[in-house]
Amino acid sequence: MSDLSTFPITARWPAAHPDRLQLYSLPTPNGVKVSIALEEIGLPYEPHTIDIGNNETRTPEFLSLNPNGKIPAIIDPDGPGGVPLVLVESGAILLYLAEKTGKLMPADPARRYETIQWVFFQMASVGPMFGQIGYFHKFAGREIDDKRPLERYVTESKRLLGVLEARLAGRQWIMGDEYTIADISLLGWVRNLIGFYNARDLVEFDTLKHVPDWLERCLARPAVKRGLEIPKRP
Repeated sequence: MSDLSTFPITARWPAAHPDRLQLYSLPTPNGVKVSIALEEIGLPYEPHTIDIGNNETRTPEFLSLNPNGKIPAIIDPDGPGGVPLVLVESGAILLYLAEKTGKLMPADPARRYETIQWVFFQMASVGPMFGQIGYFHKFAGREIDDKRPLERYVTESKRLLGVLEARLAGRQWIMGDEYTIADISLLGWVRNLIGFYNARDLVEFDTLKHVPDWLERCLARPAVKRGLEIPKRP
């Protein structure tokens, strides 16, 4: 059995199953990427709830795993060469899981890089822009009198949705007939934008056709339904 006791985080969040991949997360748009991927792949794992509302990502134990203080993070006891691997950043974890298992990623090299391209699109553009809408439309930023920041992020988010709309025209998934980590990286953010952030009307989501249909297909997947609830919120 793997010994994870050398990792300080296990003192605060003990591993009941140290032979399984350890997931430290919360069901946020970034957090659910990993839980959904793990559910889709079927790789055994043990989830640990990290209460970001109570600043648990700022504790010494969590910072020992991710100095950047962000979820999700994993420890894979069966990392490359059989050596435990710590990995942070949701996009990097998606790539690792896909390559570790040979799932959720096209085998063809050109299509593999095209998939990675769309994951980077989410990481670099969709996440930051949609997140700013959340801040300025729903959270503390809504009290700011100057609405130009919100207008800026709404305009850019509508443009990004337009990019997705064009990509999904004539395609079931981002990569055509093949469901991949590209879809997983994006679905939580689109869902959050129109749901938790209450920005459906703001970004004119219902004027789109392909993105709503794609999101509905994503959310109908059993593994997605499960992954959206893992780990349990405190």
